[in-house]
Amino acid sequence: MILQGKSAVITGGVRGIGKAIAEEFCKEGANVLLCYRSNDDAANKTVEELKKYGTRVELLKGDVADAQHGEEAAKKAAELFGKVDILVNNAGITKDKLMMRMTPSDFDQVVQANLNGSFYFLRAFAPLMIKQKSGRIINISSIVGLRGNPGQVNYSASKAGIIGMTLSAAKELGRRGITVNAVAPGYIETEMTDVLTEEQKGKMMEMISLGRMGKAEDVAKTVTFLASENASYITGQVIGVDGGMTI
Repeated sequence: MILQGKSAVITGGVRGIGKAIAEEFCKEGANVLLCYRSNDDAANKTVEELKKYGTRVELLKGDVADAQHGEEAAKKAAELFGKVDILVNNAGITKDKLMMRMTPSDFDQVVQANLNGSFYFLRAFAPLMIKQKSGRIINISSIVGLRGNPGQVNYSASKAGIIGMTLSAAKELGRRGITVNAVAPGYIETEMTDVLTEEQKGKMMEMISLGRMGKAEDVAKTVTFLASENASYITGQVIGVDGGMTI
């Protein structure tokens, strides 16, 4: 178990990619604090499903777009586990529209949740990791943060911002024994992609070298590697999990 005895905090951790990351972490021996915004049923179901791995699974409800929630999460994680080895900034929302139809509120809400929320947690947890002189921070970006996508000016901007934040934070925190990396998923089978038409999915397949959509587990295994000691000399990197879409 490559995360045996480690403690982790995962935002957006009860559904989709976040849930898959939580499961991989628990399989590998980590205790986890799962932060979520509103879906109590999904949160409680996830806890029940993860109990089988025998590690500690805790919940914290709140909105990552609220700076205070990051501070609350850091405080609770320290109280629960005594240390925080891993932070995964995964929570995010979409409000897709063509740019000419996108309201300032549509833009602000996505950037506030995706980019600002990641910053709030990064800022809250960095002091804990600096004190213990070790830590792994993994920020979930997206290939649209690298390539852009029609109808996703707000989402693309937020995910591109996460990449810039990752690179800067890696330079600030490296000498404190903390690695900071980003994972950029491509088209992954989640609730977000379930709403796509077969025609839309077909067009995506044409752009993917491997000829299939990814699974949440593909992202989760990459994040787990970056969270482990096997990745101790990797920092400031953006790793695409996209089936070759960005080649």
